[in-house]
Amino acid sequence: MNGPKELIDKLHKNQELSLEEWTELIKNRTPELSEYLFELAREERHKYYGHDVYVRGLIEFTNYCRNDCLYCGIRKSNAAAHRYRLDEDTILRCCQEGYDLGFRTFVLQGGEDGYFTEERIIHIVRRIREHFPQCAITLSIGEWKKDSYQAFFDAGADRYLLRHETYNPEHYAKLHPPILSAAHRQQCLWDLKDIGYQVGTGFMVGAPYQTPEYLAEDMLFLKELNPHMVGIGPFIPHHDTPFADQPAGTLELTLFMLGLIRLMLPKVLLPATTALGTIHPKGRELGILAGANVVMPNLSPTEVRKDYLLYDNKICTGDESAQCRHCLERRMASVGYQVVTSRGDSLNI
Repeated sequence: MNGPKELIDKLHKNQELSLEEWTELIKNRTPELSEYLFELAREERHKYYGHDVYVRGLIEFTNYCRNDCLYCGIRKSNAAAHRYRLDEDTILRCCQEGYDLGFRTFVLQGGEDGYFTEERIIHIVRRIREHFPQCAITLSIGEWKKDSYQAFFDAGADRYLLRHETYNPEHYAKLHPPILSAAHRQQCLWDLKDIGYQVGTGFMVGAPYQTPEYLAEDMLFLKELNPHMVGIGPFIPHHDTPFADQPAGTLELTLFMLGLIRLMLPKVLLPATTALGTIHPKGRELGILAGANVVMPNLSPTEVRKDYLLYDNKICTGDESAQCRHCLERRMASVGYQVVTSRGDSLNI
């Protein structure tokens, strides 16, 4: 078996490792190894995306959810959650505000809310497409039948984000209610790819019961799926969930996984997530330096931001959209990168 540094070199050269090699590498990481990895990850990122950072305008339009995922603050059983839904006109106003600030991708994210039927989603997508023909429309609204995904695509949605959360079925079952399965979620991702979406997936780092072997399986799944975007972030507990007392995922492991993903899928879009910025004041900047190239500031109305709490202590819940945009520009500039006005399509096709 190669040592960890040799495994990183092998990954850099071949863009793949075996299950055993992934496990070994994740288990035996060190601060020195991480620095070596990040240097290579930045090289790959600069080769394809230069020093540009793409922004996605996030609109969290409903925090109602029919699911009861054990880690999530908007889970159905959380009676303490203050629920809200944005109406269509409010969603359009968020898009307009974002457009004026230079956003060319809008991400509609919400819980699996039965109020937003297939017809309602189609209508919203069509209106956004009509008003902003040059912009990319991303949906992040969970598991649907393939026919519904096709209908959203036909209405004008370009991209779909659906984190697989964890590939391993036993691990998945420990984080979700029995009605949900890892196999079904993965099938949704294959359906989305088949339809022609630019697809984003990802997983939690440091989730309860996670092992290096499970993370290794996640990497093999990413390699097989070959998505356009991968969003990973540390698990952060929410006080009103069964996992309230579980330890959070670490910045260190999350950054290491970001670097590994950049070497495995050099052209993929890789966000430095809000959760990274939540566990460390410079988390997003460190994410960019580990190979990430996307940030997703919030365009939701300020009065509802504090209610879309998937985890505790989420940052930027009181900021106006313009504040988020300008703050991110300054943060990215501080580490030598620039936020650009662009759809920022993935080169991983």
